[in-house]
Amino acid sequence: MDGSNIVVDAFAGDKGEETPRAFTLEGSRRTVSEILTRWYTETHCYFRVQTDDGYRYVLRHDLDNLIWEVVMGETTDDET
Repeated sequence: MDGSNIVVDAFAGDKGEETPRAFTLEGSRRTVSEILTRWYTETHCYFRVQTDDGYRYVLRHDLDNLIWEVVMGETTDDET
């Protein structure tokens, strides 16, 4: 899954920053239910998100090439 290009529906805020709301990965649409954290570098924005299907992903937005990628995906371990 590392480096998989994705199609992202994003919200552009007042300052022009883009925040992911949903994305399509491997033909399946996933809705972002929560942004857990975000961080920035000179060339990329990173978002660790929770989706409505119970998975967590790290999404990377390349600011120079305007490409979104999945950097990491994981399941939540809520079974206790």
